[in-house]
Amino acid sequence: MKAKNRDQSLSDSRELDGSYDQLTDSEEDDFELSTVCHRPESMDKLQEQTKFTKKELQVLYRGFKNECPSGVVNEENFKTIYSQFFPQGDSSMYAHFLFEAFDTNKNGSVSFEDFVFGLSIILRGTINDRLNWAFNLYDLNKDGCITKDEMLDIMKSIYDMMGKYTYPTMQEDVPREHVESFFQKMDRNKDGVVTIEEFIESCKKDENIMQSMQLFDNVI
Repeated sequence: MKAKNRDQSLSDSRELDGSYDQLTDSEEDDFELSTVCHRPESMDKLQEQTKFTKKELQVLYRGFKNECPSGVVNEENFKTIYSQFFPQGDSSMYAHFLFEAFDTNKNGSVSFEDFVFGLSIILRGTINDRLNWAFNLYDLNKDGCITKDEMLDIMKSIYDMMGKYTYPTMQEDVPREHVESFFQKMDRNKDGVVTIEEFIESCKKDENIMQSMQLFDNVI
């Protein structure tokens, strides 16, 4: 039974990365399995649960496996990978918030499934799906509403990530000013917090936010 499970696990991985027709001997199989602590679900399941095609999943899996040979990524590695895209700034805090959003099981690691489920929402989800995901990102303590402090933490992390070369003359109070402006629009009943309903309604009425979401439609 163990051998069968091992063979199926290896087969699923090969199917994902497109290498299932490149057979290796048993010693290489044993070595590959010993270095991997998580195997993704089968291609069929991932196609059913996401909005990606088989080819897209294979491309994503190759990239994920190249960066994370063990099949999962912890927060420190995630930060290291993410920092490569923003060398001009400090992306560590924003990467922390992003990691929390992808780590839906709250086990301190992101698997390939976690990654593609989140990516599927961001890139292929409906407007409501994407806004719900964004709300979850801003709702740092997951209590169902966003406070000014939470939004300010995210906003500061974004400015830190973009770096001084992007905003060379930006004053320190600019992120707070932006948060105040957003809150005036979103906090409809002026109770000091933004609910998911207020967040979605306000974002849908903001032309710039809607246009920015459409930019993701053809990323892959």
